[in-house]
Amino acid sequence: MKNNAPLVSKDTLIPFVLLTICFAAWGVAANMTDPLVKVFSKIFTMSSLQSALVQFAYYGAYFCLAIPAAFINKRFSYKTGVLTGLGCAAAGAFLFYPASQTMTYGFFLAALFVLAGGLSILETSANPYVMAMGNQKSATRRLNLAQAFNPVGTNLGVFLAATLILPNLNQASAQERAAMSVSELKNVIGAELDAVMLPYVGMACVLVLVWVAIFLIKAPIQESVESSVEDVKLGASLKRLVANKHYRFGVLAQFFNVGAQTCVWTFTIQYAMKATGGNEVSGGEILQYSMIVFLISRFVMTWVMQYLYPARLLMIMSLIAMALCIFMTQSPNLAGVIALVSISACLSLMFPTIYGIALEGLGEDTKLGAAGLVMAILGGAIMPLFQAAIIDSAGVIVSYIVPAICFLLVGGYGYFDMRAKKSSAKPQSEIDADALKKMEMGIAK
Repeated sequence: MKNNAPLVSKDTLIPFVLLTICFAAWGVAANMTDPLVKVFSKIFTMSSLQSALVQFAYYGAYFCLAIPAAFINKRFSYKTGVLTGLGCAAAGAFLFYPASQTMTYGFFLAALFVLAGGLSILETSANPYVMAMGNQKSATRRLNLAQAFNPVGTNLGVFLAATLILPNLNQASAQERAAMSVSELKNVIGAELDAVMLPYVGMACVLVLVWVAIFLIKAPIQESVESSVEDVKLGASLKRLVANKHYRFGVLAQFFNVGAQTCVWTFTIQYAMKATGGNEVSGGEILQYSMIVFLISRFVMTWVMQYLYPARLLMIMSLIAMALCIFMTQSPNLAGVIALVSISACLSLMFPTIYGIALEGLGEDTKLGAAGLVMAILGGAIMPLFQAAIIDSAGVIVSYIVPAICFLLVGGYGYFDMRAKKSSAKPQSEIDADALKKMEMGIAK
């Protein structure tokens, strides 16, 4: 049955557009970060596991800052949360300049942590903000529409990495770098880190402009906020959320979804190089193709969701993605690369769909619930470490079994939601009959 509930009204159109720019912004940041795993492993001559700390710093910050973001939203407003997140993210992006001057890996990780912490606050605030901008019947579709502009940012992020960062990497091998003098190596690394710094500082300037625009515009919704710090009762909300099986499983599904997505994209360049014999630049092009597929598919999935129940579509696409991962491990060639790119079509609907399903009907607990779902992004910090460990021991081809397992678990949440909705849709007479039957069986025992 088609869902005809309006997505955006005239009153909320301009704030909605500004928020979609925020969705694109964290897409740029996330997908400029993905190639940094390969970039830093080459610049600083590290193992895959060591360089994967880039993702640990990035997604670990998401985990740490989500609860403070929920506090800001409950005490003040979604708009305040969005502004706080934008400001913090801009500061982190600007830190890439001093990091490039010191030429230390730890400074870059610290800059990433601050940047991602801001994006965590921004995402915790912006997602439920968009859902609240209109009819609740269309909230999940509205979030999918806003999230459709996230891959616009991911494409831009990959493009910036592919044009400004990857081509400026010195092609000297680890052995050749070891043979360089201290001054020669310092000059090479300095030029490479300057290339890393430039797009991040540019993004910081854009974030400042968006901050000013959102600050000046009136908030489009009236939301209830707490009058004092003492009234922000996070503990009571947390107890209700933990007791809610539907929400609890949604957080786990989001953990494995983000873990799978990060694994797939972080090691795309390595897989493409191994399967086709190319270099970092050609691998970056494959990642760009994946982002284009992701972008187109996000709009397609938003349209399909009018006709197919979101949880059913989530389950179907998760199982397809799992099958593609398994195929990649068996066909490390051009066909495997095509399968790798195709996974992005499956990924396109997962985050906003899980988000919308898990928050459904939470009422006053929505703000803290949104924080829990953003904290689940920790999966992007944890799962790549498992995959990187497999890469170091068995190679990148075999490592794609990790996202395959993640996709299977995500599909399980789609199935769980379908079963839950089917049970809740039963007529009261059927429910009473089921209860009577169970009671009779208990008496018989």
